[in-house]
Amino acid sequence: MLLEDKVAMVTGAAQGIGRAIALTLAREGANIVIVDINLEGAEATARELKSLGRKTLVFEADVSKSDQVNGMVEKTLDSFKRIDILINNAGITRDALIVRMDEGDWDRVMEINLKGAFNCAKAVVRGMLKQRSGKIVNIASVIGLVGNVGQANYAASKAGIIGLTKSLAKELAPRGINVNAIAPGFIKTEMTERLSQEVKTEMLKRIPLAKLGEVEDVAEAVLFLVSEQARYITGQVMNVDGGMI
Repeated sequence: MLLEDKVAMVTGAAQGIGRAIALTLAREGANIVIVDINLEGAEATARELKSLGRKTLVFEADVSKSDQVNGMVEKTLDSFKRIDILINNAGITRDALIVRMDEGDWDRVMEINLKGAFNCAKAVVRGMLKQRSGKIVNIASVIGLVGNVGQANYAASKAGIIGLTKSLAKELAPRGINVNAIAPGFIKTEMTERLSQEVKTEMLKRIPLAKLGEVEDVAEAVLFLVSEQARYITGQVMNVDGGMI
């Protein structure tokens, strides 16, 4: 197994891409710390992981709140003694054209998507520095690279994730910590399933592979970046988008 006895913290792991990442890392031997504001969904993910024989911790936490993040990291270290992998996946959307966008919706997207990643990285890195090892993967988006109508807040937050990734990679490399980002394109999730067929058809026209991605496509890319196979890769953004960008 690629991650035997490693400890991985995955935010936004109650469903969708985060859940797929947690399951994929667990199948390769990692014990998983599940973080989400959706406690019921997080506990459901934990039950799946336990069926694989993995140890789990579940935290109902708002990653935009540094006190909640610091508390869950401390409790994780009390239980597992270390954190080897951090996946910053928690994120939200609050879409609207800029002339109609509420300031509160701008702030909330920035707080969860960007400040949340900062909070988690800052809390986890302290232990990684002592270990002189660690892997951080931030889930960005192709929207952070090219923008999108009605998503100025989301695009800005994901572009910020990319800048954060590149800066932390340079800052932490001397201590053996790799920091990379993945930019998913259009992935089959509960959100995309709710879109009209007309919207889906237009999306597919922009994808050379002519199909939506699966959550497992993102999870497998994460697995590669947190494995020793990617030990010489840091500060990079991997697009998982079917050739869209």
